[in-house]
Amino acid sequence: MLKLIAKAQAYTTNEDGATAIEYGLIAAGIAVLISAAVFAFGGELRTLFEGLSGALAE
Repeated sequence: MLKLIAKAQAYTTNEDGATAIEYGLIAAGIAVLISAAVFAFGGELRTLFEGLSGALAE
């Protein structure tokens, strides 16, 4: 009976799921930041890479 109570207490105090949720939120935040950066600087980056491509083609 004591083993059952100990397992129930260990289950209720387990925080592994909370850690996984935190990592998921961090990953989502990074994805939002990358999307915002691409949206904000996409045109400038395209111009930069086209210029580099032209320079390498010469």
